[in-house]
Amino acid sequence: MKKLTATLLLACALAGAGHHPAAAPAPAAATELTEGEIRKVDKEAGKLTIKHEAIKNLDMPAMTMVFHVRDRNLLDKVQAGDKVRFRAEAENGKYLATDIQPAKPL
Repeated sequence: MKKLTATLLLACALAGAGHHPAAAPAPAAATELTEGEIRKVDKEAGKLTIKHEAIKNLDMPAMTMVFHVRDRNLLDKVQAGDKVRFRAEAENGKYLATDIQPAKPL
């Protein structure tokens, strides 16, 4: 009986661990846009090279890197040199630009 009780307590503790509020990502971070500048548009490969500020939701420092796009129509909205605000996500080992908007002038 003691083993059964201990097993049940352990199972309950493990089941509750995945629902701990501290483990959940902040919803605001997922919707935050990052400032950047388009360096290259590769329509054939479905990629953008963006020089960007730190991306908080990916815990990534500022750098220049290549992003895939989920929606290739985004590639028609930008060209090299454009200042943008964009949303980036990690999916299946790739970094995706999922939303791109023109940067607001200062």
